[in-house]
Amino acid sequence: MTALARGENRPAPADRMTVTVTCSAAVDVSALLLGADGRVRSDGDFIFFNQPVGPGVVYRHGRGSGDMVDVATAALPADVDKIAITASLDGSGPATFAGAGSLTATIGSDAGTLTFPMNGLTSEAAVVCVEIYRRGDGWKVRAVGQGYDDGLAGLAAAFGVNIDDDPEPPVQTPPPPAQAMPPQPTAPAQPFPMPSAPPAQPFPPQPSQYLPTLPNPAPPQPVVPAQPFQPPMPAQQIPAQPGFPAPPPTMPAQAFPAPVAPQSFPPPYPPAAPLPNHPASQGVPPVQSELFNPQHAEVSGAGIQKQGSKMIRVAVDGETLARAGSMVAYQGDLRFKALGSGGIGRAIQQRLTGEGVPLMQVTGRGDLFLANAASDVHIVDLDGTDGLTINGANVLAFDSSLSYNIQRVQGAAGYASNAGFFNCVFTGRGRIAITTHGQPVVLNVDQPTYADPQAAVAWSSSLQTGIKRNDSMGFARLIGRSTGEGLTLSFSGRGFVIVQPSELPPGGFIGGTGGGQEAGQSGGLLGGLLG
Repeated sequence: MTALARGENRPAPADRMTVTVTCSAAVDVSALLLGADGRVRSDGDFIFFNQPVGPGVVYRHGRGSGDMVDVATAALPADVDKIAITASLDGSGPATFAGAGSLTATIGSDAGTLTFPMNGLTSEAAVVCVEIYRRGDGWKVRAVGQGYDDGLAGLAAAFGVNIDDDPEPPVQTPPPPAQAMPPQPTAPAQPFPMPSAPPAQPFPPQPSQYLPTLPNPAPPQPVVPAQPFQPPMPAQQIPAQPGFPAPPPTMPAQAFPAPVAPQSFPPPYPPAAPLPNHPASQGVPPVQSELFNPQHAEVSGAGIQKQGSKMIRVAVDGETLARAGSMVAYQGDLRFKALGSGGIGRAIQQRLTGEGVPLMQVTGRGDLFLANAASDVHIVDLDGTDGLTINGANVLAFDSSLSYNIQRVQGAAGYASNAGFFNCVFTGRGRIAITTHGQPVVLNVDQPTYADPQAAVAWSSSLQTGIKRNDSMGFARLIGRSTGEGLTLSFSGRGFVIVQPSELPPGGFIGGTGGGQEAGQSGGLLGGLLG
């Protein structure tokens, strides 16, 4: 095994190599295929856990013993000049590699092994460990060990990865224009005259073949006088009536069944089951409960509507976008399709920033019911004049007419890196359903406004944000005493801020924790900074 020093070059030990990156803290390992200009050719050249295979390069999870990148130089495209192997902190541990412990890259092959321990890292949150690059007809390895303070997002952007890519809108086939069909010649006015009405007596009346011919007029029938109702009697006791023969005298009386009251005959169809809480035929409801109170009934209305305080009903007529895994019930013909974060650009953004909304597309016609961990649900309508900045973990569903992007919170660059201080920004016209932990307060920003970073849920995108330090540096802070309110988010401008009565939002807050259905249980980056 040969150890490399920072900046040292060596010939690649073999055509097939495996680069293993280990660290005392949790890191994400990735590879970037770079052209001669030092940039990726497309987003497909960014190889990571959500896109593990590229031409000549395969990512493999180490299951706790270091992630690996397999490189076969003979399989690399001719326009790939370099492969950069990187490591970035995943946001669940220290904010920089200064507190991450040891970081080592090992290049293994059948012909030998090279190792590169990276020491002396300080404020970096993402590091280029090693590069495998062309040199003439061969390949060489360079020990780099240099990184970026703004995490993998800054590193990827420096190599040309487009982390602002929007998902392609669904292709809608326009209806054919009216003139698409060639006009048909008009039939002459009188080629086929309309048939005139048949004569009143085209054929003489014919006797029916199936019914006997009755004399006309029919002979009068004897009129039976109305008789008062009499209870049935045995056959031999029924007197003969005019026009009706008497029953044979030899028929025994028991041949006639006992008379049955008309109302006791069974109906021709089984009776329908009574509706819940509606009186049955005997006047007693089969099921009784306060659940059948109208306040628990399904709400009406088009689009996204509140169904109580912790659920929404979406009347789907075409398409809607919702948080993956949030469906609790539906009626009708609906189809579900996982979208990840909304395309490769969003998948990269989500992994680089830790922010995003794991989406599912729901299409068809029917009623969809959504909820997320019994969190309180609120409806926000956007009219297109301002956007809504919100943590992805607090998004439940939104109209497909809205678009969203992942952006860094202004003023936070000096306090965080890697997966910190990124939020979703929704713009356009439409409705969005958001969740909070408890009943929130909406602050009108008409004066300087401050909020705990883990309690602020969403705000107007037009507001200016920043960081304010509340604790003064002194002996008390040096010995570990703190108010617990060391940093707050500041807001200025004209708009609103939604603040919840909890510092434990679903999925955390701007700490790189909005990427999963129940992500962020380890807390956000600010939570780590605040102790």
